[in-house]
Amino acid sequence: MPSGRGILVGMMAAALALTGCEKVQQTQQERSETTTVDAAYLANPGDGKNWAATGYSYDERRYSPLTQINTDNVSELGIAWYADLPDARGQEATPVVVDGRMYISTAWSKVFAYDAKTGEELWSYDPEVPGETAAKACCDVVNRGVAFWKGKIYVGTLDGRLIALDALTGAQLWVSETTPEDGNYTITGTPRVVKNMVLIGNGGAEFGVRGYVSAYDANDGTLKWRFYTVPNPTGEADGAASDDVLQTARRTWSESGDWVESGGGGTVWDAIVYDHKLDQIYIGTGNGNPWNHGARSNGEGDNLFLSSIIALNPETGEYIWHYQQTPADSWDFTATQPIILADLTYEGVARKVLMQAPKNGFFFVLDRADGSLVSAEPFIDGINWATGYDLETGRPIENPDARYYRTGKPFLAMPSALGAHNWHPMSYSPDTGLVYIPAQQIAAAYLPPMNDLDKARKPIGFNTGASGEGFTLPDDRAAVKAAIAATTGRLVAINPVTGEIAWKVDQETPWNGGTMTTAGNLVFQGTALGQMRAYAADSGEQLWSYNVQSGVLGGASTYMVDGEQYIAFLTSKGGVYPLTIGEGGGAANAIPSIPRLIVMKLGSSAQLPALPATEPAEWNPPERIGGDAQVAQGRQLYMRYCSVCHGGGAVGGGVLPDLRRSGTLADKDTWDRVVLEGLLKQGGMISFAPVLSETESEAVRAYVIDRAHYGAEHSEAPAAE
Repeated sequence: MPSGRGILVGMMAAALALTGCEKVQQTQQERSETTTVDAAYLANPGDGKNWAATGYSYDERRYSPLTQINTDNVSELGIAWYADLPDARGQEATPVVVDGRMYISTAWSKVFAYDAKTGEELWSYDPEVPGETAAKACCDVVNRGVAFWKGKIYVGTLDGRLIALDALTGAQLWVSETTPEDGNYTITGTPRVVKNMVLIGNGGAEFGVRGYVSAYDANDGTLKWRFYTVPNPTGEADGAASDDVLQTARRTWSESGDWVESGGGGTVWDAIVYDHKLDQIYIGTGNGNPWNHGARSNGEGDNLFLSSIIALNPETGEYIWHYQQTPADSWDFTATQPIILADLTYEGVARKVLMQAPKNGFFFVLDRADGSLVSAEPFIDGINWATGYDLETGRPIENPDARYYRTGKPFLAMPSALGAHNWHPMSYSPDTGLVYIPAQQIAAAYLPPMNDLDKARKPIGFNTGASGEGFTLPDDRAAVKAAIAATTGRLVAINPVTGEIAWKVDQETPWNGGTMTTAGNLVFQGTALGQMRAYAADSGEQLWSYNVQSGVLGGASTYMVDGEQYIAFLTSKGGVYPLTIGEGGGAANAIPSIPRLIVMKLGSSAQLPALPATEPAEWNPPERIGGDAQVAQGRQLYMRYCSVCHGGGAVGGGVLPDLRRSGTLADKDTWDRVVLEGLLKQGGMISFAPVLSETESEAVRAYVIDRAHYGAEHSEAPAAE
């Protein structure tokens, strides 16, 4: 039995330990609350010590006033610390930093907090998204970031929840279900906080949903208001902020058409920006469902509010104005890309404007007061769906051939559904007056439906109302080589006042990372080829490049701790391009997918682990099965249900396993257990029994085996995984 003295000593030790923990916690609490991140702070973040929101401030310019790292010394940047992340899928978030604490979201909607100086992990949170949710995600299981507000972290999850966490401990404070349980909705975008309300949208237009944006009380998650972006197909009121204006919008849709069943689309999957000067919210809306306007709305009407920017009252969610960039969209030309706010002078007149470079290839400047079009200038080459915009009407001057559902002929479009600019962040420097766009040249053919399978609405997979053949490369090796060579990226610096491109940097591959600019006259951008680079913001001269071993998709952030400036970003490989494009990814296919957070500063010399040696896998396809007719049937079914995740022609991009090398190919029973019974549903591979019979499953296997033999015969190397 311990003595009384021993008990006393033990009690004292415990008390001291508890006191120590309390002091540590108190210190962290004080450090965390030194800065109150609220509306006043996000309107004016001050000296750049923090990067407190995904776009830095309410204006979402992704511009920092920090100058310690500049054109004279950027070449001295090295790795200060790094942290490996758990899932080798797309990592698209921008790190948020407040008072020396960093917060990131990762694939599968997980959240991590770190000491921003040392890299010590402070806490992590896993919302435990069901793996089968991946089948509802058009573009990988990604998450683009968290919001910080008054000591809380907010994150949207892939399965449609909005969650509030304690920023200090990671403890869950509340959770709200933002989407119907039986719908095909997902969340990949970043929440924004306005007037103590958390704003969140959703995705899923390709799968058949009706878009909306919602506002929740930041304290307890209570729904405050909701705005639907397309009319209710039933014609009934929703009891939502959008009810009145959607009565008018309903006239721009046909009385019948696929939209009545699908919901119409128009999802608000990324762009949500608050204008603290005019007290307005701007949301960007997505494509229609199906894509094909002829099928969606019988070729009738502009279909409001698809592919539009809408201004809303932040208190109530009520409509103020809208501008539709792509009326009657039929190409997946979303307007959900990042929006930047600025005050600029045009012909001697100061105007409050918003700027966006959406998928359709034109750089838009709108007057924020009323949504009127100021300018719309191309930022890539070869745009052929329209020749420009009529500034009087605000409408595009269309190429009639682009309406493939009317002509009945394929239309080879530049840009394509992958976009002249996709979700990747762009930035604006008030020092140079330039906007920096991660642009890309990716063409694709749009084809009318070729068979009943293209036309039919199905509960699983994309429902575009068009043929998927236009996004598949042919077997002609010369044509494949030419297509890869023509598919490129470009960093574009555009002057929003003149509409002229000030400078541009051509890049070997598309799908490069977002941009971030600083008062040090620098633009930072990562690439799909695994390089983090810095350019002179005024001239475009490349000043520095660093091999980070894996692709960079998202945008960087920068901050100060103890008088030192840091640059932070995530690496990985993922998103819709490497999932779907397969062999067309070119050189980027050889880059491994390494999920990692990397933080850099001047004079640091930490090293990343050496990449493991890899040997090209041997081709060992099983014997062919079936005849030409079965393989042809399998091709149609594969293109309809499988290609969006596993790549055109069964050539993956290195994110998911290469099906042509799958061990299940040789065994029908195992194949069917995966395809029809959902053996791997926790990884996202759900059962396709609702849309595939056993005979059809076998046809898909015959097609993939055929592609495996083609790969072996042409000595194709698999994409790096």
